[in-house]
Amino acid sequence: MTVHDRRTRALTFAPQSVDDKERTVELVASTGEGVLRADLDGPFIERPVISKDSVDTSRVDGMPVLDSHRQDGLDRIIGVVRQVRIEAGLLIVKVQISERHEAYWRDIKAGIIRNVSIGYGVVRYEDQVDQATGQRVRLITQWTLMEVSLVAVPADSGAKIRNLPMPLEQTPTTPAPAPPVIQPAPQTVTRAAINQEIRALGQSFDIEESMVNDLIDRGASVDEARAAIIDTLQKKSQRTTPAPAPRVTLISSNDNPADFVTRAGEALFARAVPSHKLSEPARPLASMTTLDLARECLQRSQISVIGLSPADTITRALNTTSDFPAIFGNTANRSMRGAYEAAPAVLKSLARQTTAKDFREKTKIQLGGAPMLEKVGEAGEYKYGTMPEASSSYRIDTFGKIIGLSRQAIVNDDLGAFADLNAKFGQAAAEFEAQFLVSLLESGSGNGPTMSDGNPLFHTASHGNKAASGAAPGENTLSAGRLAMRKQKGIDGRAINVAPRYVLVPADIETATEKLLATIQPTKSSDVNPFGGKFELLVEARLSSATRWYLAGDPALIEGLEYSYLQGEEGPQIVTRVGFDVDGVETKCRLDFGAAFVDWRSWYMNAGA
Repeated sequence: MTVHDRRTRALTFAPQSVDDKERTVELVASTGEGVLRADLDGPFIERPVISKDSVDTSRVDGMPVLDSHRQDGLDRIIGVVRQVRIEAGLLIVKVQISERHEAYWRDIKAGIIRNVSIGYGVVRYEDQVDQATGQRVRLITQWTLMEVSLVAVPADSGAKIRNLPMPLEQTPTTPAPAPPVIQPAPQTVTRAAINQEIRALGQSFDIEESMVNDLIDRGASVDEARAAIIDTLQKKSQRTTPAPAPRVTLISSNDNPADFVTRAGEALFARAVPSHKLSEPARPLASMTTLDLARECLQRSQISVIGLSPADTITRALNTTSDFPAIFGNTANRSMRGAYEAAPAVLKSLARQTTAKDFREKTKIQLGGAPMLEKVGEAGEYKYGTMPEASSSYRIDTFGKIIGLSRQAIVNDDLGAFADLNAKFGQAAAEFEAQFLVSLLESGSGNGPTMSDGNPLFHTASHGNKAASGAAPGENTLSAGRLAMRKQKGIDGRAINVAPRYVLVPADIETATEKLLATIQPTKSSDVNPFGGKFELLVEARLSSATRWYLAGDPALIEGLEYSYLQGEEGPQIVTRVGFDVDGVETKCRLDFGAAFVDWRSWYMNAGA
C-alpha cells in the first residue's frame, strides 16, 4: 500500500562522538525498533525498515535540525544534517550545531540534551500480524527522511550516540579480531518524565484516568504501561457491545489529486511567505522545491524521471501533467487573495454586496411601505391595499489581465518574485474596485449617475439630498444634512426618517472633520459638541474634489449604493494554464464586477467651500 504522510520517531544519544572544533555529533538515528501507534482499526506497532532500498535520503543536503519539530521561524533551526549513512541495519546521522545556539551545544557536550527525533514521510507500508502475540505490525518498507529534531523524551531505546567506528572490511583469510564491547553511557530518565509519557499514552487512547493513576502509583515503566494499555484496548474490542472508539489521529493522505494540489500550493506559498502558518496536511510538503514537486507530479502520472535534467523535468511536468500548473495556480490565488483582502475599498463600507446570476441587466425592485391599517367594521370586511414600487437596473462586466511565470523562474525556484507578482494582482483588483465606486459617485460632474426618474443622484429640488450652497463641514452644515435625510420620503410619499451614520470626506479636510466629530468633556452647555460620537468618519483619498463631502446611511438598513459579483466568483479569480506565448505558466486574473446607486434617499452631498 502507498501512502503519503509524516511521522516522528524519538531516540537518545550521549556526547561521546562530539567534535568540538567542527561542532558536529554523530548519532544512531534509528534502529528500526517498533513504536506503538493507532489508526481507525486500533493500536499497532510501527517498525521502519532500515536499508538502502527502504530509506530515501535524497533530501539530506541542507536538511535542518529543529527544536522539537517546530517550523514556525528561522530561530527554530538549531543546526544542519551533514551526513547520513546506513551501516549494519542502523541509520547513522551526523549533524552540525549552529554557532547561534551555543547553549544547545554546551548541553549536548555535557550530556544534558541527549534525545533526538526524526521526522519521516511514509511512502509505502505492509501490515502484518505477529503470530506469537497476535499484535498488528506495520512495516514501513519505504520512507523519506525529512528532518531531525532535538526533543525531550525518547521512544527508540536502541538509538544512541555513535561511540565506536565500524570495523574495516577484512578478507576472509585474515579475520579481524572482534572489537572490545563498550557499553553506552546509561540513560537517565526521571520518574517525572516516565509519568508524563504514561499520561500522554492514556490521553491518546482514551484510557480511564483511574487506570493511568494506578500505573503511575505502582511505578510502572513506559513499556509496562504500553503493554497494559494494549491489553485493555484488545479486551474492549472483543466485547459484544461496542466500546467507545479510542482517540486516534487521522493520517492525512495526499493520494487524492485535488488534496495534493491544495497542500502543495500552500507549501509553496509558505516558502514564499514565511509568516504563513502551514496546516498539518501541508507540512510533509514544506521542504519540497519546485523541482521536487515537478518530479512528484511526473511520478504520480507514471512518467519516469530517470536521467532528466532539472530543466527537462520542469518542462515535462508543465507539458504532460495537470497537477504541476495547478499547484502554481493555488499558490497564485493565495498570494492574490491576501493582498486583495488587505486593501479593501473605502466605499464598500457604504455599500451593500449582492450577487448576479449572469451578465444580463440586473433589475432591482424597490417596494414602498405597507399600506396604512384601517379599522375593520362590525361586519368584518377588510379592504384591499397596494404597495407602490420602483425599479432600477445595472449589469456586471468582466475585467482582467494575464501575466506569465517564465520557465527560467520555475527552474530557479524563484517563488518570492512569483508571490509578489500575484500579490500585486490582488492589490490591483482592490484598487480597481475602489476607483470604480469613486468614479460612479463622482460621475455627472459630481452630481452622481442618472437615476430612474431622469435626475442625477444628488439633486436639490427633486431628491432633496444636495445642499443648496456649498460649505465646509460644521455644526450648521451637518445639522442641515441630517435634517434633509430625516425628511426624506419613500416612494409612497410617507416619511422614512433616514438616519445618517457615515461622514465621507476627501483627505484634504480629514483633520478639520475629525475635530468636528471628536467627543469632548464640556465644562458648560455652550461647549457641548452635538455630533461627538454620532458619526463614523471615512476618508477616501481618491475623491477628486478637495471640498465635496457626503453623509450616508447604514447600507444594512436602507438601500443606496450596491455592488455585485458573478455568483460563485466573488472577488478576483485566478486561472492558470501552461503558456503558449510564454514558455512557462500563464496566470490570468479575472474580476466580474458591477455597481450602481439603486436609491438616492440614503445619501446627501455638500459641494463644500
